[in-house]
Amino acid sequence: MNVAVNDFVHRQVQGSGKTYSKTLSFGSIAHHAETQMEKGCFAEGYRDGVRVVHADESIVDDFICPLVKVDEYTQLVVKLVRRRPEENPYLQTRAVTGTPLHARAVDLIVYRHDVLAENQEYSTNADWELISIHAVPKGVEALPMGPVTMMRNQLKLPGGTEAVYSAEEWAESVRFWQEYVALEPENESV
Repeated sequence: MNVAVNDFVHRQVQGSGKTYSKTLSFGSIAHHAETQMEKGCFAEGYRDGVRVVHADESIVDDFICPLVKVDEYTQLVVKLVRRRPEENPYLQTRAVTGTPLHARAVDLIVYRHDVLAENQEYSTNADWELISIHAVPKGVEALPMGPVTMMRNQLKLPGGTEAVYSAEEWAESVRFWQEYVALEPENESV
């Protein structure tokens, strides 16, 4: 079993408003995911062929969590954005005020080659590819998938990976993402 870097994860850098590593390369993160999977440190994801690999706590501090807890003082901005040119635009909400939360854990999302092949979204011929990195804030048990991602998957829209979610999964996602939001990148302070 080997884990390589998918091109999609390359968007997770400083200034992106997404989880990123201050010191680790994408290659070393993918290698860490491979090591953790070999140890059994993962959970099955939202469908067969998707895994949530739990990063060892020794590297958690290498990652920046972009999330803030929303309160009555949080100023928000909404933009119409696309992740990739072939995808439909969506409304992205970000905070322009707030302090990023500290990460309690980091989840490394990996997809098996056959799942990526469904939409020709593989970047290598590796068994698994690192797709995304999610810092989980302190005080949060698990980071639910965002409702826009769930919509893209369930409706089989461009950029989605076919899946069906329960009403409870939808409700939990909406609830969580009403309470937390990513900080607008130009407002990050590391």
